[in-house]
Amino acid sequence: MSSPDKPKADIASQILEQDSQDRQALALLLDRHLARNDRLLVQKTQMGSTEAFIGSVTLEWLDSRVRFASQLPLFRQKFDPQTDNVIRDEETVDEILQRPLDWSRQAPLTQYLAARQAHKFPAVLVVHSPTWVDNPKAKEWDKQGRARQSAADFIPLDQNQTVGLLDVSPSVSIFALDGQHRLMGVQGLMTLLKTGRLQRYNKNKKPVGSVITIDDLIDEYQLDPAYLQRLAQEKIGIEFIPAVAKGETRDQARRRVRSIFVHVNLMALRLSKGQLALLNENDGFSIVARKIAVNHPLLKEVPGRNPRVNWDSATVAAKSTVLTTLQALNEMSQRYLDHPFPRWKPPEKKGLIPMRPDDEELEAGIDTFNQFFDHLASLPSYQRLEQGEETPQLRRFSFEKNGGEGNILFRPVGQIAFTQALGIVVFQKKLSLKMVFKKLCKYDAEGGFSQMETPQSLWYGVLFDPNKKRIMVSGRDLAARLLIYIIAGTEDGMEKAELRRELAEARTIEGKAVGFNGKFVKPRDVGLPPVL
Repeated sequence: MSSPDKPKADIASQILEQDSQDRQALALLLDRHLARNDRLLVQKTQMGSTEAFIGSVTLEWLDSRVRFASQLPLFRQKFDPQTDNVIRDEETVDEILQRPLDWSRQAPLTQYLAARQAHKFPAVLVVHSPTWVDNPKAKEWDKQGRARQSAADFIPLDQNQTVGLLDVSPSVSIFALDGQHRLMGVQGLMTLLKTGRLQRYNKNKKPVGSVITIDDLIDEYQLDPAYLQRLAQEKIGIEFIPAVAKGETRDQARRRVRSIFVHVNLMALRLSKGQLALLNENDGFSIVARKIAVNHPLLKEVPGRNPRVNWDSATVAAKSTVLTTLQALNEMSQRYLDHPFPRWKPPEKKGLIPMRPDDEELEAGIDTFNQFFDHLASLPSYQRLEQGEETPQLRRFSFEKNGGEGNILFRPVGQIAFTQALGIVVFQKKLSLKMVFKKLCKYDAEGGFSQMETPQSLWYGVLFDPNKKRIMVSGRDLAARLLIYIIAGTEDGMEKAELRRELAEARTIEGKAVGFNGKFVKPRDVGLPPVL
């Protein structure tokens, strides 16, 4: 006697077997279609009146098939083949779809793809334009100049017509609407893989510096040549929109495409340098700067007191209660730690990008920079913060509203110059932090870093512009060299003479040099301050 459960088991088995057969049939169908070079498996999407088709392609395919918008037939008569940009004139100003390409970005983007194993580019938005779009006499246009069909030749494979095959045969032109610099990076990668070399350019595609070679990348980042060659077959997302929708005229289509481009770019906010430093997980200096910003007592957020770090902006307003910026900390980290950790910054002549240091090196870097900040916090100027004073009073110039002390240690440019000088004094001249800060604490207590807007200050004309009555960022390197001099002195007569000349030049106003007593003197009489 058969079990009553047996028919149920047979039915279940049949269902599973049928399901398996269906999957096999679907796999065969997909394999047949995916093997075609003229069709791409995509999913159709619809937002508003805009239809789009999403798929994925290899980097090699992207390089060979996708071009910049400026290369569309519409622009060929006004196309600059050198820069791949549209020539702006009265005829093209309303038709230009893209901002000018910045070719200085190609080498870093290419290196990112080649050297970072955790690389990822977002999908590229492209326009799909078959040949008939640019032929007003083609049968696809009616007598009123409206398209009889969409430019996208899509064959649906399901009843809902959402999954199917998109025509990407060689007769279809494809150009990047959003992702032009990603395309540029992929093109650079393919050039590097095919030729072993990549020329670096400035933003206008003029060659600059030495070429980057595959050997450079292999040596610097310990890459496997076989791994590099496999990159060409990696896949990137791609989204197609038709150049012309059914019922559109060519002008309407152009306006629609332009509108999509504008809104895509309006929605993409450019990150500030501070935000980039906050997010950078590969640059050792940025990582150390972030750790110091959130952990060191001088900078970390403490309940009941104003934040000490501006995480976004590169500048500090006179009335701001912050002490510094993340961008300034990033530069300070680089200028101080570049000496003990030179490999954190690849050789400039090769134009390579930095790679994340190993954890042990990062810990050593954090410890080294932390020691520097421990000593920095001991300066009398910064000790006043712990006594309840706020940064605006110490930062503002005496002539500004509510007055202030004009202290360079409360300006990012002064902080960077100070740290730059200390890096050289400690790591090149081999002076101990303890001894150096003993001198600097005395100098600070005597007002050496304050009143930079007065002629008695060493920083007058160097970090303070007496003509425009504002900070001078251009004087940062001179300020660093002066600080090195007053800390360590110099036995080099030529170096001393050059420093004296630069200081006199900085303190010269309308042909007259200002001495430390506030009176006009001959440039050679300006002199140098005494060594501490």
